[in-house]
Amino acid sequence: MKPLRLRLLLGITAVAGVLSWAGAKLWDSLGQLPGVPAAAPIALAAVAVVLLATAISLRSRLKAMRERRPDAKGVDPLSAARAVVLAQASALVSAVVTGIYGGTGVYLLTLLDVPARQSQAITAGFAVLAGAAVIAAALWLQHICRLPEDHDDPTRPTGTAPTPR
Repeated sequence: MKPLRLRLLLGITAVAGVLSWAGAKLWDSLGQLPGVPAAAPIALAAVAVVLLATAISLRSRLKAMRERRPDAKGVDPLSAARAVVLAQASALVSAVVTGIYGGTGVYLLTLLDVPARQSQAITAGFAVLAGAAVIAAALWLQHICRLPEDHDDPTRPTGTAPTPR
């Protein structure tokens, strides 16, 4: 499994943002632009909290194992792999959602004279912040769960790929 890069997530967010801005502009010119749901930043923040709690838990358990504490609770490799998959899926979805709310929020900034659109622009801004928190927590969880590189293996020649075990 290859780790996600921040550059990829930022690219996805930018493309989704531009498409969302254009879509919001078109939709508003054809009729009534739908509102930004008030639950969006709350849901994204909840996902960020779950990812952060998972990362903190795994980090402390891995640290206890490295320090060889007698009461250390091991980390099941399958659980760690599931956590990475959850983190990567959350980061990808959050990049798209952040771009959508970012593009919509930028368009709503042009309509600040309407009080309802002003509150929706603020909600979209909070959704973008919460989406960024999801991406940050997901990348941190992915970083915590990566396997250490095996630099001390004398049987492997330098410059070759590791052999499957």
